[in-house]
Amino acid sequence: MDQVTFGLFDWIDRGTAPLSQLYEERLQLLEAADAAGFVGYHLAEHHATPLGMAPSPALFLTAAAQRTRRIRLGPLVYLLPLYHPLRLIEEVCMLDHLSGGRLDLGIGRGVSPYELGYFGVDAAQSRARFQETLAVLMAGLTHPRLTFEGEHYQYHEVPMELQPLQQPYPPLWYPTQHPESVIYAARHGCHFVSLGPAAGVRQLVEVYWQTWEAHRQAPDRLNGHVTTPKVGVVRQVFVADTDAEALVATRTAHGDWYRSLTKLWHDHDDHTPDRLFAWEPSTQHETILFGSPTRVREQMAELLEVSGCNYVICAFAWGTFSHEQTLRSLHLFAEEVMPAFAGSAALLA
Repeated sequence: MDQVTFGLFDWIDRGTAPLSQLYEERLQLLEAADAAGFVGYHLAEHHATPLGMAPSPALFLTAAAQRTRRIRLGPLVYLLPLYHPLRLIEEVCMLDHLSGGRLDLGIGRGVSPYELGYFGVDAAQSRARFQETLAVLMAGLTHPRLTFEGEHYQYHEVPMELQPLQQPYPPLWYPTQHPESVIYAARHGCHFVSLGPAAGVRQLVEVYWQTWEAHRQAPDRLNGHVTTPKVGVVRQVFVADTDAEALVATRTAHGDWYRSLTKLWHDHDDHTPDRLFAWEPSTQHETILFGSPTRVREQMAELLEVSGCNYVICAFAWGTFSHEQTLRSLHLFAEEVMPAFAGSAALLA
C-alpha cells in the first residue's frame, strides 16, 4: 500500500454548548490531534448557516496555531469570490507566519448559491470571480508590488509589504467532485480532496493522476513547488468500544448535524444535499465510518483500496457528540486504526 496519512476536517457546526465552549473544546481536540500525529487540520468556511460557526477561518486557525506545534492548518476552503484580494493577500501572509509556516491554502468558489447570494455574488458568475481573485492572490504573494488589470479588480504598483513565510507561497488545496474541476486541480498540481462513494472517488483519482502526469513538467503550474500531492477523501468518523454503542451515538449525532447541514438549503426548498448526506445514503456508501476499532479499521482498509487515495481527512467532531465522546473516538482511531496503515506509524514516533 502507498504511504497513507490522516488529517482532520471540521465544520465547527452548532452544538448545544455555548459558542465560547464550542471553540475551546475544538481547540482541545486539535491539541490532541497534534499530539497523536495527524498531519493536517482543514476547516470549512460557511456563512449564515448553523453548519459553520467559524465563518472567518483565519481567526480560528490563528488560535489553533498557538495551541499546536506540528499539525498543518488551513481553510478548506477560502471562498475566494467573497474576499477582497488585497485583504486576502495580507491575511494569508499573516497566518503563514503566525503558524510558523504550517498554512495549507485551500481555495474554492463555494458550493452554496445561497451563501454566495447573501454577499451579492451570483453563483453563475462565481467561477470567473474565483479565477480573477486567485490570479490577484498569486501575483500579490510573489511580487514586491502588485499590478493587475481585470474585470473586477485593477491595481497599479501596490506595495506588498507582507510576504508569506513559505516560498513561493503556501501549498494550494482544491476540493471538488466535478471531473472538469479535477482536471484543473491536477493540471496545476494542487492537493486534491473529494467526498462521496469510494468508487466514484476512484474515478476522480484516476483522472487526477492521468492529468497530473501529463502536466508534471509544465512550468506554469500553480502548485509546482509541491512534488508529491496529497489525493484525499473526507469521511465522518466515530469510534467507540463496541459496534452497538457506535451505531446509537452516530445515528443521534448525524440527525443533529444533518439538520445544520441542510437548514439553509431546506429554507429555500432545495433538497440537493439530501441524496448524499442523509442517513441512508451515508451508511449505504460508507461516507460515515463508525463502529469498534476493528470495524472502522476494516472500513478504512476498504476505502483506501477502492478509492486509491493516499490521504484521509476524518471529521471526528460533528453534530451533538459530546466533547468526551469525540476525544475518545479520536484517541481510539489514533491508537488502534492509524497504526494499521502505511505511513501512520512514523507519524506517531
